[in-house]
Amino acid sequence: MGRLFGTDGVRGVANADLTAELALGLSVAAAHVLAEAGTFEGHRPTAVVGRDPRASGEFLEAAVVAGLASAGVDVLRVGVLPTPAVAHLTGALGADLGVMLSASHNAMPDNGIKFFARGGHKLADDLEDRIESVYEEHRTGAPWQRPTGAGVGRVTTYDEGFDQYVAHLIGVLPGRLDGLKVVLDEAHGAAARVSPEAFARAGAEIITIGAKPDGLNINDGCGSTHLGLLKAAVVEHGADLGIAHDGDADRCLAVDHTGAEVDGDQILAVLALALRERGALRQDTVVATVMSNLGFKLAMEREGLTLVQTAVGDRYVLESMKEHGYALGGEQSGHVIVLDHATTGDGTLTGLLLAARVAQTGKRLAELVAVMERLPQVLVNVPDVDKSRVRTSPELSAAVAEAERELGSTGRVLLRPSGTEPLVRVMVEAADIEQARSVAGRLADVVKSALG
Repeated sequence: MGRLFGTDGVRGVANADLTAELALGLSVAAAHVLAEAGTFEGHRPTAVVGRDPRASGEFLEAAVVAGLASAGVDVLRVGVLPTPAVAHLTGALGADLGVMLSASHNAMPDNGIKFFARGGHKLADDLEDRIESVYEEHRTGAPWQRPTGAGVGRVTTYDEGFDQYVAHLIGVLPGRLDGLKVVLDEAHGAAARVSPEAFARAGAEIITIGAKPDGLNINDGCGSTHLGLLKAAVVEHGADLGIAHDGDADRCLAVDHTGAEVDGDQILAVLALALRERGALRQDTVVATVMSNLGFKLAMEREGLTLVQTAVGDRYVLESMKEHGYALGGEQSGHVIVLDHATTGDGTLTGLLLAARVAQTGKRLAELVAVMERLPQVLVNVPDVDKSRVRTSPELSAAVAEAERELGSTGRVLLRPSGTEPLVRVMVEAADIEQARSVAGRLADVVKSALG
């Protein structure tokens, strides 16, 4: 069996790859593995279970709840809430386990299961591996030890989670948003109620789009992966800024008053300076991935801040932050982690903090993000090649060295094998878009000839 867990839980087409049987089995396995690890020792275990609005989440939630309760775990069903809300409530309620059902920014037919450990932190890789192993062992016939009578788990609907999470968001804001007009694109997703409520309580005048989930329309032409509607709405309403989330609201992208896109790198730059001003940017350091724009790196250097770069994936950003005690990190895609207030990327919190910076400074968002110049970036995918030889091909190494000499200090090259497909991603940044395209095209040709 191939590894079920990816970098962000277990995902697949709901009712094809991700079935009710798989959801139930993984939940039972997770309960047994955490019990073996001593997580439940000395008390009756509790789990928080939430989901995004996908239609498939209804039966998958039922399967997860059944699996946990059958393994003797009491379940608090918090309903449709963002991923960071489930993580927060897992910690705030002292639960032993959190489960989120979502496929984030993926199209509606997909769904996923993500487990959180006590405190709302992602499960360690070794625990995920053990859950897979135990699941497979019992799937092929080994019987479970099942509690009976009063030993089975009880299931409770926990409606208070919504207000608790919104209160948490408002409580960490450095200032109110009175006087700001903000357009919110909720991607017909998990933040459709939470985000408008939080921004309104903070004092903003809000206009919402993509805030009518029906189980089928999540991420459909809206949200952080489709910014066209948000850009148009911000300009039409004369708003100060726009905020876009993805389906489970662990991402945030923004739009300034002119309709120009503000990506995760730019948001990180603005928040880094805000946190430093408040003395909350520990070690004056920001964590980002190697895919962050070179303009972000140059801006942080110019501002006297240290940039730590990790492999692509918010899990690697979070690992570095936790290991070294850094306060802020994120990805260009809009996963922004403010570790003092969240254990995962939190799109609503990020949007609130960005809006608060606009309100506090009295500056337009466009002026704030001008702290960094986003250099032109070209990404070319080269399919059907032997990605394992990216780092060992002499021909490719020579081509990369030549490209780096041509670009100098105002550009860079990154070749990255795909984690899931037989392709290599060629990324080139340069001060000039035509130069970036030219260099990327030449490198893509070398990848084809050297690795094809």
